[in-house]
Amino acid sequence: MINTVIKQIEEQQVGKENTAPYYVGEQLKDIIRNNPQAAEIVGQDLKVKEMSIVECEKKIKAYADKHKKNNFACVTPQQAEKIICEFYGINQPKSTEKIVSIADLL
Repeated sequence: MINTVIKQIEEQQVGKENTAPYYVGEQLKDIIRNNPQAAEIVGQDLKVKEMSIVECEKKIKAYADKHKKNNFACVTPQQAEKIICEFYGINQPKSTEKIVSIADLL
């Protein structure tokens, strides 16, 4: 299933190399590889024109425009991932990592 969805994304990336939608597709592929349960829902969504990687990129751009300061806009990879996951209805897995402090080691 993952490979099928990755092919769908790659089909949408054709002709968009080095553009924002292309990189949304790259990040979406990474999300699916790390969260295989998301592949099915993304695969269904990508069949709908309004759910394409181009439309997803528009959401990220809207976020950037809304948070622009002094003619400068930036969307961190973490924020972009959050927007992508919200757009496609992907539940982000909870992190099980624990930050270890020096006190924990003593």
